[in-house]
Amino acid sequence: MDSHKGVLVCGEIAEGKLAPITIELLGVGRKLANELGEDLSTLLMGSKTGGLGQEAIAYGADKVYVAEDSLLDNYNSDAYTQVAADLCRKALPSIMLLGHTDVGCDLAPRLNGRLGGGLSMDCLALSVDPATKLLVSTRPVFGGNAHATVVSKSARPQMATLRSKIVPPAERNDSRQGKVIPVEGKIDPSALKVRVVDRIKEEVEGVKLEDAEVVVSGGRGIGSAQNFEMVRELARVLGGAVGATRPACDEGWAAVTLQVGQSGKVVSPKLYIAVALSGAMSHITGHLGSKVIVAINKDKEANIFSVAHFGIVADYKEVLPALTAKLKELLSK
Repeated sequence: MDSHKGVLVCGEIAEGKLAPITIELLGVGRKLANELGEDLSTLLMGSKTGGLGQEAIAYGADKVYVAEDSLLDNYNSDAYTQVAADLCRKALPSIMLLGHTDVGCDLAPRLNGRLGGGLSMDCLALSVDPATKLLVSTRPVFGGNAHATVVSKSARPQMATLRSKIVPPAERNDSRQGKVIPVEGKIDPSALKVRVVDRIKEEVEGVKLEDAEVVVSGGRGIGSAQNFEMVRELARVLGGAVGATRPACDEGWAAVTLQVGQSGKVVSPKLYIAVALSGAMSHITGHLGSKVIVAINKDKEANIFSVAHFGIVADYKEVLPALTAKLKELLSK
């Protein structure tokens, strides 16, 4: 265990750039590494990483391991697990951080199984215990009703996936110095059980749900697909994204890809507006990290008000048209 040193961020590349979650992980990783007095390293995997290694250094990494292979062009569970696990066995990081994204949620458990580490998923905060120098992970439990503090006393690496937009991104400093280290070895294609044959890019109107600073979500109480257009209009006016509860998606009022909650997507916008939704814990879990939550519901006993910072007890059919019109007026000035 004593041979494990440093913090390793398993980065993600999106459309030829460092994904936002990677820059956020570099920020928190730098803080953890400083508290430990150890190095921060990053693993980047792809077919063409270009100058992303130097960019990761500018965001705080001391060392950047770069694995380039055509088989890493698109995420492949077997290939990414093989490369990351092999590197961890050589680099022996004490802490390994991944994003709580589609990639991270698939990759982290696989790596943990290979490496025998201690994994905490969907973390809201990460810190180092000053006395023990162990990673302290805080994550939601019981559907978001409570937070648990998790410590891995002996298993290494100490692993965690971090929820997006829960920490500020790292500050860029192009004068920083570091090392870019090519990862040696080739991936054996015969060892890959899954092959990516095609990639279909999701068509998104406006801002992606996960990246939006404003999210307007509608629930079962909206009543119809026609009425759901009021939710979309408010989101457009605010320059935000549309979200929905599972019942709204099941009714076909919104695409399944817009579902927010335990079985959907996790978002942490600056502003989350919950319209005509009761506030089931399975949904609330998906947006608890929001900076400000505004609830609109005619039922004053609705559970959504228990987590809202501001609440409007009224029929959304009266509130949304007036709110949208006023915002249009204010934003046009």
